[in-house]
Amino acid sequence: MGLKTIEVQGQLDEGFAIRVECGSHQLVMDQPRSAFGQDSGPTPLEMILAALAGCFGTIGRFLAHQRKIELRSMRFAIQADYDPNGLLGRDASVRPGFQALRLQVEIDADLSREQKQAFLREVERRCPLADNLLHDTHLQSELAGS
Repeated sequence: MGLKTIEVQGQLDEGFAIRVECGSHQLVMDQPRSAFGQDSGPTPLEMILAALAGCFGTIGRFLAHQRKIELRSMRFAIQADYDPNGLLGRDASVRPGFQALRLQVEIDADLSREQKQAFLREVERRCPLADNLLHDTHLQSELAGS
């Protein structure tokens, strides 16, 4: 199987809001009022955490199906640390991205603790979003049009 390309289209909306079309769906990201947004949606950083939960859940379902495991549920608690001075341009020596991610997963399935841990490690290994967060992915940004 070869490479598959996915695509979304986005644009600035009012204030700090960003509207993104993902296929037939629309997402709105914004900043909280305390950061001069209108709080009309989650922040882009919160969306990364939400997407990580979605990816782990999706891969968990795939893996359970492949292994014929009855996966009754998975619950996620995700935290990430970052220094706002990096993204605000206040300190060029500070990385703008996450310094650490912590993901706690509760798995409801008839598996021992060791089997659940192995299942979770395999989910992490196969999750494309985790792979992008943990490994270098080439990013190419360029101006559109002429």
